[in-house]
Amino acid sequence: MPLRLFHSLDTTTTQYYHFKAVIVAGMGLFTDAYHLFSIAPIMRLLGHIYYESDDHQVRPVVESAMLALIFGRLGDLAGRRRLYGLALMLMMAGSIGCGLSMGTTRGCVLASLGFFRFVLGVGIGGDYPLSATIMSEYANKRTRGAFLAAVFSMQGFGILASSIVTMAVCKIFGRIYPSLPNDPTPKQADIAWRLILMLGVVPAMMTFYWRMMMPETARYTALVEKNVLQATQDMERVLEMSHSQIAEGHPLQPSQSSYPLFSKQFLRHHGRNLLACSAAWFLLDIVFYSNTLFQSKIYNKYLPDEGHIKKVTAFEATFEVASLQAIVACYAMIPGYIAAIFLIDRVGRLRIQAVGFIFMAIVYFSIGVPYKKYWKQQTSIPFMIPYGLTFFFANCGPNTTTFILPAELFPARFRTTCHGIAGAVGKAGAIIGAVGFLMASHSQDDHQNEEKKASEMRVTLITLGGICVVGMVATSLFTKETKGTSLEENE
Repeated sequence: MPLRLFHSLDTTTTQYYHFKAVIVAGMGLFTDAYHLFSIAPIMRLLGHIYYESDDHQVRPVVESAMLALIFGRLGDLAGRRRLYGLALMLMMAGSIGCGLSMGTTRGCVLASLGFFRFVLGVGIGGDYPLSATIMSEYANKRTRGAFLAAVFSMQGFGILASSIVTMAVCKIFGRIYPSLPNDPTPKQADIAWRLILMLGVVPAMMTFYWRMMMPETARYTALVEKNVLQATQDMERVLEMSHSQIAEGHPLQPSQSSYPLFSKQFLRHHGRNLLACSAAWFLLDIVFYSNTLFQSKIYNKYLPDEGHIKKVTAFEATFEVASLQAIVACYAMIPGYIAAIFLIDRVGRLRIQAVGFIFMAIVYFSIGVPYKKYWKQQTSIPFMIPYGLTFFFANCGPNTTTFILPAELFPARFRTTCHGIAGAVGKAGAIIGAVGFLMASHSQDDHQNEEKKASEMRVTLITLGGICVVGMVATSLFTKETKGTSLEENE
């Protein structure tokens, strides 16, 4: 039957509920970024507490859980709303559990911390496809991209929040528990890192009630559950749309086909889009996660040398790492997210993604080719500025669009599933990026001279630039533009 409801959703004015949905949907990404980026400075604390005999360095571990695929499929089968609360509860349990990691010995603490970060990862993996789909199905077609980009931008504020909280906790603990000259690591440092991780639960708790009160999206209720009357009533309640408004307008006839997932019909209609979304996310995450891990090399290069590290306290060393992270977030990451919000519906997804990839490649080549020169310099400014631009062009480019496009290109009954598939493929790229980078870093042992280390890092940066070029080509060949079109038109 013709569904005029979708026309009303696509043409309604921007309302308070849209902004509320941005906050509610964005808290999962905020929590994700908070925990992902709080680990770098916390590793400094853990190094001082549990690895004093190893120059305060925690041995690298690779952790990843591709749970986006599972939650994505369940989101299409059971509904977005039912899974949404479960994902948030898992994130809250993981946050609290990380802070309550059992024991005081190295092996016990790190094992329990790894387990609870896995629980946290399950919730975060499920939150990605659900948040993107819910926001896309609520927004109008004129500003849908901006609202989806705003949801994703909560990552940037999560990064900044983790740095600010870490710096505040370290300053407070450093004042209350001053270090002794012969003991730069007070026992209370074990409480500090736990507190930092547990504070990550606060924003999730603040939005839990709102998530529970959100109605199911109209598109899922009408197209999957076949309950048009309930969908209409839900939208009248949250978007201040009268029944007469919904009854007017151009009728839209969504597809009534019932082909199953991965059938010939599905692959004919949506195979290219799924390939485009998955390939772009895969290539982006190889680069992005390698770049994130590369921060440790940046920090180790421009923080005090090993002789000085032994003179500073655990709180001071952690504060230095968090402050550098906050600087990068403020001058590169957050401006990139904001630029994406303003440009996405004006320039379009395809152009932003392709241009983002190519500018990332240019920056990687510009810092990779002369890397030996940067490595020899004592000041961080000539390298840190272009290095930060890689985050800017990623966030105002493929890092944002890979989150948006899978939520716009597929039918309602496959939307979270396909988003989960693309996200899972992206995480496979993240594993490749993380493992590859760690292997390259591991080869740079203490017996290698500085020239050898610089040469290997130079090759790594140039390789990342080459991957970005491949991403630009794949975007240009396969990606479909969704600017200004309704979800039903995309289908």
